[in-house]
Amino acid sequence: MLFSSLPAVAAALQWSKLPPIPDREGFAWPFAGVSGGALLVAGGANFPDKRPWEGGTKVWYDKVFVLEKPTGQWRAVGKLRAPIGYGVSLQTRDGVLCVGGSDAARHFPDVFILEWSHGKLKQKPLAQLPQPAANACGAIVDGVAYLAGGIATPTATGALNSFYALDLRWRGDRWTALPTWPGPARMLATAGVNDGVFFLFGGAALKAGADGKPERVWLRDAYRFKPDEGWKRIADLPRVAVAAPSPAPVVNGRLLILGGDDGAQVSTPPTEHKGFPRTVLAYDPQADKWETLGEVPFSLVTTPAVGWNGRIVIPGGEARPGVRSTEVWSAETAPPDARPKK
Repeated sequence: MLFSSLPAVAAALQWSKLPPIPDREGFAWPFAGVSGGALLVAGGANFPDKRPWEGGTKVWYDKVFVLEKPTGQWRAVGKLRAPIGYGVSLQTRDGVLCVGGSDAARHFPDVFILEWSHGKLKQKPLAQLPQPAANACGAIVDGVAYLAGGIATPTATGALNSFYALDLRWRGDRWTALPTWPGPARMLATAGVNDGVFFLFGGAALKAGADGKPERVWLRDAYRFKPDEGWKRIADLPRVAVAAPSPAPVVNGRLLILGGDDGAQVSTPPTEHKGFPRTVLAYDPQADKWETLGEVPFSLVTTPAVGWNGRIVIPGGEARPGVRSTEVWSAETAPPDARPKK
Protein backbone atom coordinates (compact mmCIF):
# COMPACT_ATOMS: atom_id res chain seq x y z
CA MET A 1 0.00 0.00 0.00
CA LEU A 2 1.38 3.42 -0.95
CA PHE A 3 0.66 6.22 1.48
CA SER A 4 -0.27 9.69 0.31
CA SER A 5 2.45 12.32 0.33
CA LEU A 6 3.14 14.36 3.45
CA PRO A 7 1.56 17.52 1.98
CA ALA A 8 -1.64 15.53 1.58
CA VAL A 9 -1.55 14.67 5.27
CA ALA A 10 -1.07 18.34 6.14
CA ALA A 11 -3.94 19.37 3.90
CA ALA A 12 -6.20 16.96 5.78
CA LEU A 13 -5.64 18.79 9.08
CA GLN A 14 -7.58 22.04 9.04
CA TRP A 15 -8.31 22.87 12.66
CA SER A 16 -11.28 24.80 14.03
CA LYS A 17 -12.95 25.23 17.40
CA LEU A 18 -16.03 23.40 18.59
CA PRO A 19 -18.12 24.81 21.46
CA PRO A 20 -15.99 25.08 24.62
CA ILE A 21 -16.48 22.74 27.55
CA PRO A 22 -18.91 24.44 29.98
CA ASP A 23 -16.55 24.89 32.91
CA ARG A 24 -14.65 27.94 34.09
CA GLU A 25 -11.27 26.17 34.08
CA GLY A 26 -11.58 23.07 31.90
CA PHE A 27 -10.13 19.68 32.81
CA ALA A 28 -6.89 17.75 32.55
CA TRP A 29 -7.23 14.21 31.27
CA PRO A 30 -10.96 13.53 31.40
CA PHE A 31 -12.43 10.45 29.81
CA ALA A 32 -13.75 11.27 26.34
CA GLY A 33 -15.24 9.42 23.40
CA VAL A 34 -18.32 8.82 21.29
CA SER A 35 -21.51 6.96 22.13
CA GLY A 36 -24.88 7.12 20.41
CA GLY A 37 -23.35 9.49 17.86
CA ALA A 38 -22.60 12.06 20.57
CA LEU A 39 -19.32 13.27 22.07
CA LEU A 40 -18.91 12.58 25.80
CA VAL A 41 -16.43 14.22 28.19
CA ALA A 42 -16.35 13.00 31.80
CA GLY A 43 -14.28 13.60 34.92
CA GLY A 44 -10.79 15.07 34.91
CA ALA A 45 -9.08 17.49 37.28
CA ASN A 46 -8.21 21.16 37.64
CA PHE A 47 -7.21 23.87 40.10
CA PRO A 48 -10.47 25.80 40.59
CA ASP A 49 -9.37 28.47 43.08
CA LYS A 50 -5.62 29.10 42.98
CA ARG A 51 -2.78 27.90 40.77
CA PRO A 52 -0.56 25.24 42.33
CA TRP A 53 2.32 27.69 42.83
CA GLU A 54 -0.11 29.89 44.79
CA GLY A 55 -1.01 27.05 47.11
CA GLY A 56 -4.00 25.86 45.10
CA THR A 57 -5.41 22.36 45.55
CA LYS A 58 -6.11 20.04 42.63
CA VAL A 59 -9.74 18.88 42.48
CA TRP A 60 -11.07 15.80 40.67
CA TYR A 61 -14.56 15.76 39.12
CA ASP A 62 -17.40 13.36 38.35
CA LYS A 63 -19.31 15.56 35.87
CA VAL A 64 -20.35 14.15 32.49
CA PHE A 65 -21.03 16.42 29.51
CA VAL A 66 -22.48 15.57 26.10
CA LEU A 67 -22.26 17.36 22.74
CA GLU A 68 -24.71 15.74 20.36
CA LYS A 69 -23.56 17.55 17.22
CA PRO A 70 -20.64 19.83 16.34
CA THR A 71 -22.94 22.84 15.97
CA GLY A 72 -24.80 22.11 19.20
CA GLN A 73 -24.11 23.03 22.81
CA TRP A 74 -22.69 21.01 25.66
CA ARG A 75 -25.05 19.73 28.33
CA ALA A 76 -24.37 18.28 31.76
CA VAL A 77 -26.07 14.88 31.72
CA GLY A 78 -24.97 13.05 34.84
CA LYS A 79 -22.10 11.97 37.03
CA LEU A 80 -19.54 9.22 37.15
CA ARG A 81 -19.68 6.88 40.12
CA ALA A 82 -16.83 8.84 41.70
CA PRO A 83 -14.56 11.77 40.81
CA ILE A 84 -11.74 10.47 38.62
CA GLY A 85 -9.23 11.59 36.00
CA TYR A 86 -5.98 10.58 34.29
CA GLY A 87 -7.43 7.33 32.98
CA VAL A 88 -7.42 5.93 29.45
CA SER A 89 -10.34 6.40 27.03
CA LEU A 90 -10.84 3.91 24.22
CA GLN A 91 -13.57 3.83 21.60
CA THR A 92 -15.75 0.72 21.32
CA ARG A 93 -18.96 -0.07 19.48
CA ASP A 94 -20.81 0.00 22.80
CA GLY A 95 -19.45 3.31 24.06
CA VAL A 96 -16.38 4.76 25.74
CA LEU A 97 -14.15 2.23 27.49
CA CYS A 98 -12.75 3.99 30.59
CA VAL A 99 -9.70 2.33 32.12
CA GLY A 100 -7.94 3.12 35.40
CA GLY A 101 -7.39 6.66 36.61
CA SER A 102 -6.90 8.47 39.91
CA ASP A 103 -8.27 10.87 42.46
CA ALA A 104 -6.40 12.93 45.05
CA ALA A 105 -5.71 9.95 47.31
CA ARG A 106 -5.24 6.86 45.15
CA HIS A 107 -5.13 5.24 41.75
CA PHE A 108 -7.78 2.84 40.52
CA PRO A 109 -8.00 -0.54 38.77
CA ASP A 110 -11.61 0.18 37.75
CA VAL A 111 -12.82 -0.31 34.18
CA PHE A 112 -16.23 0.62 32.81
CA ILE A 113 -18.15 1.47 29.66
CA LEU A 114 -19.74 4.93 29.43
CA GLU A 115 -22.77 4.90 27.15
CA TRP A 116 -25.16 7.58 25.87
CA SER A 117 -28.38 5.98 24.66
CA HIS A 118 -31.81 7.51 24.00
CA GLY A 119 -30.96 10.59 26.01
CA LYS A 120 -29.73 8.67 29.05
CA LEU A 121 -26.29 8.07 30.50
CA LYS A 122 -25.37 4.50 31.38
CA GLN A 123 -22.30 3.05 33.10
CA LYS A 124 -21.43 -0.63 32.89
CA PRO A 125 -18.55 -2.07 34.96
CA LEU A 126 -16.09 -4.45 33.33
CA ALA A 127 -13.22 -6.58 34.63
CA GLN A 128 -10.80 -4.61 36.79
CA LEU A 129 -7.12 -4.23 35.93
CA PRO A 130 -4.71 -6.53 37.76
CA GLN A 131 -3.38 -3.43 39.55
CA PRO A 132 -4.27 0.27 39.82
CA ALA A 133 -2.98 2.44 37.00
CA ALA A 134 -3.17 6.12 36.09
CA ASN A 135 -1.26 8.08 33.43
CA ALA A 136 -1.18 4.98 31.23
CA CYS A 137 -1.95 4.78 27.51
CA GLY A 138 -3.85 2.32 25.37
CA ALA A 139 -5.55 1.45 22.11
CA ILE A 140 -7.85 -1.19 20.67
CA VAL A 141 -6.54 -3.57 18.01
CA ASP A 142 -8.99 -5.93 16.29
CA GLY A 143 -11.38 -5.97 19.23
CA VAL A 144 -8.71 -6.32 21.92
CA ALA A 145 -8.02 -3.43 24.33
CA TYR A 146 -4.37 -2.94 25.30
CA LEU A 147 -3.08 -0.86 28.22
CA ALA A 148 0.60 0.07 28.58
CA GLY A 149 2.52 1.50 31.53
CA GLY A 150 1.34 4.23 33.88
CA ILE A 151 1.90 4.59 37.62
CA ALA A 152 0.29 2.63 40.47
CA THR A 153 0.21 5.27 43.24
CA PRO A 154 0.31 9.07 43.46
CA THR A 155 3.77 9.02 45.08
CA ALA A 156 5.37 6.28 42.94
CA THR A 157 9.04 6.80 42.09
CA GLY A 158 8.90 4.23 39.31
CA ALA A 159 6.56 3.81 36.36
CA LEU A 160 4.77 0.56 35.57
CA ASN A 161 6.41 -1.90 33.23
CA SER A 162 3.10 -3.57 32.44
CA PHE A 163 1.14 -4.45 29.32
CA TYR A 164 -2.38 -5.81 29.66
CA ALA A 165 -4.98 -7.02 27.17
CA LEU A 166 -8.78 -7.35 27.45
CA ASP A 167 -10.54 -9.24 24.66
CA LEU A 168 -13.75 -7.30 24.02
CA ARG A 169 -14.91 -9.75 21.34
CA TRP A 170 -15.87 -12.28 23.98
CA ARG A 171 -17.01 -11.72 27.53
CA GLY A 172 -14.22 -9.30 28.35
CA ASP A 173 -14.09 -10.72 31.87
CA ARG A 174 -10.34 -10.81 32.48
CA TRP A 175 -7.27 -8.73 31.70
CA THR A 176 -4.27 -10.76 30.61
CA ALA A 177 -0.69 -9.74 31.40
CA LEU A 178 1.47 -9.85 28.25
CA PRO A 179 5.22 -9.50 27.68
CA THR A 180 6.30 -5.87 27.78
CA TRP A 181 8.32 -3.76 25.36
CA PRO A 182 12.15 -4.05 25.42
CA GLY A 183 12.72 -0.65 26.98
CA PRO A 184 12.19 1.41 30.15
CA ALA A 185 8.95 1.39 32.11
CA ARG A 186 6.99 4.55 31.37
CA MET A 187 3.98 6.74 31.95
CA LEU A 188 2.27 9.45 29.89
CA ALA A 189 3.26 7.75 26.65
CA THR A 190 1.19 7.92 23.47
CA ALA A 191 -0.40 4.76 22.12
CA GLY A 192 -1.60 4.17 18.58
CA VAL A 193 -2.96 1.54 16.25
CA ASN A 194 -2.65 1.12 12.52
CA ASP A 195 -3.21 -1.90 10.27
CA GLY A 196 -3.59 -4.33 13.17
CA VAL A 197 -0.45 -3.16 14.99
CA PHE A 198 -0.19 -1.50 18.44
CA PHE A 199 2.33 1.34 18.82
CA LEU A 200 3.92 2.84 21.92
CA PHE A 201 5.61 6.24 21.61
CA GLY A 202 7.79 8.14 24.08
CA GLY A 203 6.52 9.20 27.50
CA ALA A 204 8.54 9.46 30.69
CA ALA A 205 10.18 7.07 33.11
CA LEU A 206 10.40 7.91 36.82
CA LYS A 207 13.16 7.82 39.40
CA ALA A 208 13.57 9.07 42.95
CA GLY A 209 15.11 12.52 43.04
CA ALA A 210 17.55 13.82 45.65
CA ASP A 211 14.60 14.71 47.88
CA GLY A 212 13.04 11.26 47.45
CA LYS A 213 10.21 12.60 45.32
CA PRO A 214 9.49 11.29 41.81
CA GLU A 215 11.57 12.81 39.03
CA ARG A 216 10.96 12.33 35.31
CA VAL A 217 13.33 10.74 32.83
CA TRP A 218 12.32 11.96 29.38
CA LEU A 219 12.04 9.31 26.66
CA ARG A 220 12.13 9.30 22.84
CA ASP A 221 12.11 5.55 22.17
CA ALA A 222 9.19 3.87 20.39
CA TYR A 223 7.94 0.31 19.82
CA ARG A 224 5.38 -1.70 17.90
CA PHE A 225 3.52 -4.81 19.02
CA LYS A 226 2.01 -7.42 16.72
CA PRO A 227 -0.07 -10.04 18.52
CA ASP A 228 1.49 -12.85 16.48
CA GLU A 229 5.07 -11.50 16.57
CA GLY A 230 5.55 -9.59 19.82
CA TRP A 231 7.49 -6.37 20.31
CA LYS A 232 9.98 -4.62 18.08
CA ARG A 233 11.76 -1.32 18.58
CA ILE A 234 11.11 1.23 15.86
CA ALA A 235 12.61 4.63 15.01
CA ASP A 236 13.00 7.02 17.94
CA LEU A 237 10.85 10.15 18.01
CA PRO A 238 12.62 13.28 16.69
CA ARG A 239 12.00 14.87 20.09
CA VAL A 240 10.55 13.99 23.48
CA ALA A 241 6.74 13.88 23.59
CA VAL A 242 5.10 13.33 26.98
CA ALA A 243 1.33 13.35 27.61
CA ALA A 244 0.44 14.09 23.96
CA PRO A 245 -3.21 13.40 23.00
CA SER A 246 -3.73 9.65 22.84
CA PRO A 247 -4.44 7.37 21.04
CA ALA A 248 -2.47 8.93 18.20
CA PRO A 249 -4.75 9.90 15.30
CA VAL A 250 -4.06 8.21 11.97
CA VAL A 251 -4.27 10.28 8.78
CA ASN A 252 -3.36 8.82 5.39
CA GLY A 253 -1.56 5.90 7.04
CA ARG A 254 0.58 8.02 9.38
CA LEU A 255 0.30 8.14 13.15
CA LEU A 256 0.37 11.70 14.48
CA ILE A 257 1.86 12.98 17.73
CA LEU A 258 0.06 16.29 18.29
CA GLY A 259 2.46 18.33 20.39
CA GLY A 260 3.28 16.85 23.79
CA ASP A 261 5.62 18.10 26.52
CA ASP A 262 9.26 17.97 25.39
CA GLY A 263 10.69 18.73 28.84
CA ALA A 264 12.54 21.81 27.59
CA GLN A 265 10.85 24.06 30.17
CA VAL A 266 10.96 21.71 33.13
CA SER A 267 13.02 24.24 35.14
CA THR A 268 11.09 27.28 33.90
CA PRO A 269 9.05 29.08 36.60
CA PRO A 270 5.38 28.24 35.94
CA THR A 271 4.43 31.89 35.51
CA GLU A 272 6.95 32.12 32.65
CA HIS A 273 6.04 28.85 30.91
CA LYS A 274 5.36 29.52 27.22
CA GLY A 275 3.11 26.51 26.63
CA PHE A 276 3.86 23.07 25.24
CA PRO A 277 5.26 22.36 21.76
CA ARG A 278 2.78 22.57 18.89
CA THR A 279 4.72 20.67 16.25
CA VAL A 280 3.09 17.56 14.80
CA LEU A 281 5.27 14.47 14.44
CA ALA A 282 4.13 12.04 11.74
CA TYR A 283 5.26 8.40 11.84
CA ASP A 284 5.17 6.32 8.65
CA PRO A 285 5.05 2.62 9.69
CA GLN A 286 5.92 1.45 6.19
CA ALA A 287 9.16 3.42 6.06
CA ASP A 288 9.82 3.38 9.84
CA LYS A 289 10.43 7.10 9.56
CA TRP A 290 9.38 10.29 11.34
CA GLU A 291 8.72 13.66 9.75
CA THR A 292 7.58 16.98 11.17
CA LEU A 293 4.19 18.06 9.89
CA GLY A 294 3.68 21.73 10.71
CA GLU A 295 1.95 22.80 13.91
CA VAL A 296 -1.41 22.58 15.62
CA PRO A 297 -3.05 25.85 16.76
CA PHE A 298 -3.21 24.73 20.40
CA SER A 299 -0.92 23.79 23.27
CA LEU A 300 -2.78 20.96 25.01
CA VAL A 301 -1.49 17.87 26.80
CA THR A 302 -3.00 15.33 29.24
CA THR A 303 -6.09 14.92 27.11
CA PRO A 304 -7.55 12.19 24.89
CA ALA A 305 -7.75 12.28 21.10
CA VAL A 306 -11.21 11.28 19.88
CA GLY A 307 -12.47 10.30 16.44
CA TRP A 308 -15.95 11.71 15.79
CA ASN A 309 -17.79 11.76 12.43
CA GLY A 310 -14.65 12.08 10.32
CA ARG A 311 -12.98 14.46 12.76
CA ILE A 312 -10.11 14.39 15.20
CA VAL A 313 -11.33 16.06 18.40
CA ILE A 314 -9.09 17.32 21.22
CA PRO A 315 -11.42 18.10 24.17
CA GLY A 316 -9.57 20.52 26.44
CA GLY A 317 -6.58 19.49 28.52
CA GLU A 318 -3.62 21.22 30.12
CA ALA A 319 -2.41 24.38 28.36
CA ARG A 320 0.48 25.09 30.75
CA PRO A 321 1.50 23.45 34.03
CA GLY A 322 -1.39 23.97 36.43
CA VAL A 323 -3.51 25.74 33.78
CA ARG A 324 -6.38 23.96 32.01
CA SER A 325 -8.31 24.89 28.88
CA THR A 326 -11.97 24.76 27.94
CA GLU A 327 -11.11 24.82 24.22
CA VAL A 328 -12.28 21.92 22.06
CA TRP A 329 -10.39 21.65 18.78
CA SER A 330 -11.48 19.67 15.73
CA ALA A 331 -9.84 18.73 12.44
CA GLU A 332 -11.86 17.15 9.65
CA THR A 333 -10.06 14.17 8.16
CA ALA A 334 -12.76 12.80 5.83
CA PRO A 335 -14.75 14.51 3.07
CA PRO A 336 -18.42 15.15 3.93
CA ASP A 337 -19.69 12.35 1.72
CA ALA A 338 -17.44 9.85 3.52
CA ARG A 339 -18.62 10.67 7.03
CA PRO A 340 -21.08 8.48 8.91
CA LYS A 341 -24.70 9.41 8.28
CA LYS A 342 -26.68 10.40 11.34
